[in-house]
Amino acid sequence: MVSSMTANGAKPRIAVLTDDEQGLPPGLDALDGHAEVRHADSEDTLRSALPGADILLVTDFRTEALAAAWDSADSLKWIHATSAGVDALMIPEVRDSDIPVTNAAGIFDRSIAEYVLGAILMMAKDFPGSMALQRDHAWRHRDTERVNEHSVLVVGAGNIGRQIARLCNAVGMRVSGVASSDREGDADFESIHASSRLMDLLPDFDYVVVAAPLTPATQGLFDADAFERMAPHARFINIGRGPIVVTDDLVEALQDGVIAGAVLDVFEEEPLPREHPLWDCPNTVLTAHMAGDFIGWR
Repeated sequence: MVSSMTANGAKPRIAVLTDDEQGLPPGLDALDGHAEVRHADSEDTLRSALPGADILLVTDFRTEALAAAWDSADSLKWIHATSAGVDALMIPEVRDSDIPVTNAAGIFDRSIAEYVLGAILMMAKDFPGSMALQRDHAWRHRDTERVNEHSVLVVGAGNIGRQIARLCNAVGMRVSGVASSDREGDADFESIHASSRLMDLLPDFDYVVVAAPLTPATQGLFDADAFERMAPHARFINIGRGPIVVTDDLVEALQDGVIAGAVLDVFEEEPLPREHPLWDCPNTVLTAHMAGDFIGWR
């Protein structure tokens, strides 16, 4: 809980950075009389909100705005992100400071896991195909897959990855994880492998799920070579971060049938441009970076 007084006896000052359509997040009215809340939704308004601010709350990850206005941040003692990932906030000025950066760890884990399970079921039961046939008013019976005993590789065996494993286990799937090092005897994963083994593991799985954070080690991790190593029937699901994938390589893999399909919630460029070829890739489902956002999360 925010103290109603700072060390010098003044009320804490909180700068809140949102997008230009969002407005302040709900719940901040509880701070009336205890803190000064300053709303920013652009570089200019952020520059005005930061001087003297003790806390920066970020609901919109405008790294360009933050970097541009950073010279106005003369009193920050805490930066909090309303997301699980904080990579967008880690501009050099923040990394080089001693200001703690916190996140919304745990808030989105179950919701993201539900999204992934839904994506797997949707691809196995060919809902994209059914919806396309529905648009054409076409009745076409066909057999679809079961997910029981199919295999899932979760790249990123942290809290989100663990929730994904639990839900996939519940429908009879076999789940392995990829982490920084090998682990044995895990309660949720059949096995956890070191990330150095990823390329050797890819051919053996029906579904590959990216749940890793964006770091120098994961940026561009899934490129043409990775997709070539996946089984031709495999589906790729990304709920991690867009830059973990080389998008042009993924587009080519989908267009050429190197992999069987993809469900993507994050992208190298967001919003995804209307003319981007991903929109029209076969057996591909795109969502607008919303896998973890459930009604009431704010």
